[in-house]
Amino acid sequence: MKILPLSLVALLLALLVSLAVFHLNTNGSLDLGLFSLWNVDWSSSQSVKLHLTWWPRFFTTLIAGAALAAAGVLMQQVLRNPLASPSTLGVASGASFALMIATLYAPWAISFSKPLVAMLGGLGSMALVFALSWRRALSPTVVVISGLVVNLYFAAFSTVFLMMNQDKLSGLMIRGAGALVQTGWGDIVYLVPRLLLAIGIAFFFIKPLALLELSEEGAKSLGVSIAKLRIVCLGLAVLLTSWVVAKVGIIGVVGLAAPAIARASGIRRLVPRLLVSMLIGGLILTLADLIIQQLPGIAAMIVPTGAATAALGAPLLLWLLPKLSLRQAQAQTVMTRHDVRTMGCSRGAMLAIFFALPVLAFVFTTFSLQSEGWQFLPNTSQWHLMEWRWPRLLAAALAGIMLALAGTIIQRMSGNPMASPEVMGVSSGTALGFIIATFSGLGIVGLYFWGLVGATVSLAVIVLLNRKSGFQPERVLLTGVAITALMNAVQSFVLAGGDPRSYQALAWLSGSTYYVTTDSLIPLLISAMLFVVASFSLARWLDILPLGEPSARAIGINVGLARGVLLVLVALLTVSATLVIGPISFVGLMAPHLARLMGVSKARDHLLCSALVGIFLMLVADWLGRQLLYPQEIPAGLVASLIGGIYLMWGLRRL
Repeated sequence: MKILPLSLVALLLALLVSLAVFHLNTNGSLDLGLFSLWNVDWSSSQSVKLHLTWWPRFFTTLIAGAALAAAGVLMQQVLRNPLASPSTLGVASGASFALMIATLYAPWAISFSKPLVAMLGGLGSMALVFALSWRRALSPTVVVISGLVVNLYFAAFSTVFLMMNQDKLSGLMIRGAGALVQTGWGDIVYLVPRLLLAIGIAFFFIKPLALLELSEEGAKSLGVSIAKLRIVCLGLAVLLTSWVVAKVGIIGVVGLAAPAIARASGIRRLVPRLLVSMLIGGLILTLADLIIQQLPGIAAMIVPTGAATAALGAPLLLWLLPKLSLRQAQAQTVMTRHDVRTMGCSRGAMLAIFFALPVLAFVFTTFSLQSEGWQFLPNTSQWHLMEWRWPRLLAAALAGIMLALAGTIIQRMSGNPMASPEVMGVSSGTALGFIIATFSGLGIVGLYFWGLVGATVSLAVIVLLNRKSGFQPERVLLTGVAITALMNAVQSFVLAGGDPRSYQALAWLSGSTYYVTTDSLIPLLISAMLFVVASFSLARWLDILPLGEPSARAIGINVGLARGVLLVLVALLTVSATLVIGPISFVGLMAPHLARLMGVSKARDHLLCSALVGIFLMLVADWLGRQLLYPQEIPAGLVASLIGGIYLMWGLRRL
């Protein structure tokens, strides 16, 4: 049932007015509040507060929400993509990342023009998204997936810089997450004329934009220059986003939600949809900010509005997902083919990795960079360092095994070459459960239980949303990135809270093995042994399920039971690995792929080769993390994610 646009706007406006009146009465009186909008009584602290903070914040949220909504409408119209927005295409995160780099290494650029730095970052991320999706003719889903992958990659880099520069960037991270606290009218004076200018320019292109509703071919036949139209309109969208990010930080979901609500209200014509979207965007952001200001105590000051709105993005994206038209193509099952000519190569490769791993482990535990330079442990005889090194390497290796097995099981079961616990959001669901348990003061049993709950819920969402579509790779990836977006929003809350445990949580979310001890290795080793044995014992199912449900039933396999057991096993493997190296590493994606490149095809060989590759990747990641920026350390999970992000982008080029 469609909601009438006027009714929706009236409802939002009524809520806004009610909350605003309540706020003004809380801060003094309604008369004082209205008086303080135009004048200020310098002898009254309430009047000064209202004039210099409350009213500027109120109008800033209205303007920022409207600007992001306009950017979302322009992106969706020119790309003919209902999921396009400044947040889903990586423009906002690229602008924020550019500001972070400039703050650290080029502060003169911030002094010269902060919005220009943000604009260059937004343009760079947009160019990267286009490069990843160009081969698919800017397919709507591939564009969005590419943008969300770019978001993940910028988030990984941002975490690295934050961990190395906590004192310099902690305030920037809170503001960058969308803290809308104002100390004057400067941001409004800056944003209003630029917003009006950008919207005015956009209105000159309303007619060719409206023609895109037909098709690109139809628009071209009527004389529309598609390339010129895309450059101008996307440039305007990037400018609008960059101005907002430079002044108030990243505001999630508004650029996606407002146009989606306007479209769902039945508005089809472009001009009314643009105007209504801007109005809805401003109202949504202002309502969210007014509600946050009502939080008790210090929470109202430190909870970023942008992170709060981003937390709503995951349900919205999942709601929009079934409405998106995707190509109907069954997932490939290339991993089921058996090629006798490559098996000798695969067995040889597995043997080579198997015998190389002990040598690699010895080198990584004995050869390291120290303050005196590169040191070889047998020469220095500092054998006491082994007490600290070997538990970390063993934990990284065990996590690599379990993530590799989980990725192999998911890829073979779904026939989706882009599936993995990290990409599908299972690791992020696990991380959400861990965060809840950590800040609730629960022990290791509570961590494992809530992590398992998070992983199970994520898998259930993936199955429910993708079962009817045959687990299409693009749809599964979109489901995963929606879950991951929710985890990123929660991470922003954690960092903005100022809790002493937040940076320990950040180190864990980044995949650090720093806190691993000999005692914590025992349960990890036991669980790894149990789940590895279970994985290999179910190899027959993994050989048969990719053949299709009818063939599996004909052989006598209960397909529902088999899939349920395998999904539970994936959840257990993911929880155990995530407990050690955090939610994002992409080992579960890379290891099965690299194993197939070695020629493996049977499930048992695939599991074994993937496990060996997983060990290799995590050992290398842990060692590089300790050496690259010595004496500072990059968590092993972050190193693996930076390497795996490149591999994922390469995979998107082939999707």
